[in-house]
Amino acid sequence: MAMAMAMYEPVKVYEQDSNGNGSNKTFMRYTNAGQDVELAIHIRGADVGVDGGDHGRVNEEKKSLILPTNSKHHHHHLQQPLQQKSQRLASLDVFRGLTVALMILVDDAGGILPAINHSPWNGLTLADLVMPFFLFIVGVSLGLTYKRIPCKADATRKAVLRALKLLLLGLFLQGGFFHGLNDLSHGTDIQQMRWMGILQRIAIAYLVGALCEIWLKGGDLVCSEESLQRKYRFQGVIALVLITIYLSLLYGLYVPDWEYRIPAGAPSSSAETFSVKCGARGDTGPACNAAGMIDRAILGSHHLYRKPIYARTEQCSINSPASGPLPTDAPSWCQAPFDPEGLLSSVMAIVTCLVGLHYGHIIVHFKDHRDRIRQWMIPSTCLLFLGVVLDLFGMHVNKALYSLSYMCVTAGAAGILFSAIYMLVDVRGYRRITLVFEWMGMHALMIFILAACNIIPIVLQGFYWKKPQNNILRLIGIGR
Repeated sequence: MAMAMAMYEPVKVYEQDSNGNGSNKTFMRYTNAGQDVELAIHIRGADVGVDGGDHGRVNEEKKSLILPTNSKHHHHHLQQPLQQKSQRLASLDVFRGLTVALMILVDDAGGILPAINHSPWNGLTLADLVMPFFLFIVGVSLGLTYKRIPCKADATRKAVLRALKLLLLGLFLQGGFFHGLNDLSHGTDIQQMRWMGILQRIAIAYLVGALCEIWLKGGDLVCSEESLQRKYRFQGVIALVLITIYLSLLYGLYVPDWEYRIPAGAPSSSAETFSVKCGARGDTGPACNAAGMIDRAILGSHHLYRKPIYARTEQCSINSPASGPLPTDAPSWCQAPFDPEGLLSSVMAIVTCLVGLHYGHIIVHFKDHRDRIRQWMIPSTCLLFLGVVLDLFGMHVNKALYSLSYMCVTAGAAGILFSAIYMLVDVRGYRRITLVFEWMGMHALMIFILAACNIIPIVLQGFYWKKPQNNILRLIGIGR
């Protein structure tokens, strides 16, 4: 009986270290002429598969990919290397798509079901998870995008340009140009334009996270959890500095009395001025918190969000937690503008992005599914526990202020949910049941612009019959 001869043959592999320096290395591989063999080929700019290898979109990069092939085609493949289409991390797309779906749900049904709408002040609801989930996903994506950086200056320039594009898009969509449903006008007075918003906050977090990943990454070889911490220790320092700045300003700044004006509702009426009594330090209530004071001082009251979330509190609405008329004894601050995506709260939002960045590092440097899930679940559980403890001791979970406890609880929840989706989609392979969410995740920005920002309804109501009120939306029962 003829026996297949086992033998060792040299295979060259191109490797790069964390600084982008490459070298060709040779190792001996055991092969059997009667079995499939492995072929090492070079590819450029691919997301690495999820079957135990590194993940992430790599810009301008060469790396080795071990592909199974039949031995009789071995020499043919050596002469004509295969090009494999880049494979995305499906679980990340599913998570992003699920967050987009959640955003649409709470935007459309939040007014009908106050329980899932944003919490009027302290507390956590389903809607309050959307923003931190997006920021967490941005962080994970950055860890994969900047796995290797051929030119730091060029990567920085591109990151700044992307952030500026996202910032300008946010100003256009959420700055007041589109007035929304039932308002058949458009355009905004720049003196009244809202400067901050969802996309603006994401742009800020993205830029800081990208700069940290480009410039604050050590050259240590990662072979353990301790070496992972050493490699990215400066990013951890940045997170601690941001937390310290946030807490120092929120609890250390003195908030004096202040006043605001409500523009006249009709040409014949005059603007009304309200005074708010504060004279407090470390207050985290709606009226006298340092976050609002910083926004009023830097951005100006007329550039803030004019539908404050605390207008649905018991002090300001007889239908709380839903919107409603003011009570007879409503405090003077109930109608004051307040931006939930303000400057100080965005400082803590950046930390959520950096937490997601750490989860992306785990994908890049650890190949075993169990190692990844374990290293995700431990910090996620700790963050969730820490957030609950902080809330119990008086540092309440608050989305409008993006409190430390809120950051911990939501980042921990994001980590746990991402781990579960990763296990379901990338480990177990149940992708068919999540295809819709995966598609939504791959087109998240488009869906956000068209659906969440009401662009489609606003365009549709621009087509009417004889009178602007006789528009398509009115015909199908949308709008007043």
